[in-house]
This record gives sequence, C-alpha cells and structure tokens, in this order.
Amino acid sequence: MAIFGNLGNYRNFGLLIIRVGLGLMFIFHGLPKLEGGVKSWETIGSAMGSAGIHFFPVFWGLASAVVETVGGFLLILGLAFRPVCLLLVIDLVVAALFHFHKGEGLMGASHAIEDAIMFAGLLFVGPGKYSVDKK
Repeated sequence: MAIFGNLGNYRNFGLLIIRVGLGLMFIFHGLPKLEGGVKSWETIGSAMGSAGIHFFPVFWGLASAVVETVGGFLLILGLAFRPVCLLLVIDLVVAALFHFHKGEGLMGASHAIEDAIMFAGLLFVGPGKYSVDKK
C-alpha cells in the first residue's frame, strides 16, 4: 500500500521502539525476581530442572533475574546487544521448557516462545543506528 511505502526509511526508529518496549517490559518482569532474594532465586532456578540441570538452583535463578533486569536495561541502550539477545533467548527457552514440563502446553509456553523468537531475530538484525553499539 502506498501509504506505508516510505516506512522502510524508518527501520532504525522501528528497532528503537522494539528495543525500548521490550527492554522496559523485561525490567518490569525481572526486577521483582531480582529483589525477591535467595528463596525466590531458588524457585526460579529450579526451572533448570526442565532442561536436565538440577544443581545450583539459586545461581540459575539469580542469573535469570539479572539477565532479564540488566538485559532489559542494556536492550534500551543498545549496549552489548547481541550477547544480551543470546542470553535472553536461552533464558526464554528454559522458561518455555518449564511451562511444558508443568503440563501447561503450548498456550502456557507461548509468551516465552514468542519473546525467544523475537530475540533470535534481533540477534541477526542488530540494535540499529540509535544505539550505543551503532556501527
């Protein structure tokens, strides 16, 4: 459609919108986990059992909370963008496995799967021009 024909000229602005929106949501989602303390981290980290990893649940829970919170902030800045995307993909794959393991099926895991797909795509696309990592 002609009305949308020139929007391709604003790809970098579109990437900025995606980065800021997802970054804010991951900070919002991860900060309570980070502030939850050891008991919360252990509960979150036990999700690694769905991937066959049953040791150090507190470490894995803290790692997940840090990746979501600090990763969200770094997404907004566009700093260390591709490594953050990779870590978030891993975090979200574990989350999806956990939902499947709990018997929630595709509907329970869909949010994690959707976000993992988005970050996998962003891993290849990069942060765009309006970022600290711009080339």
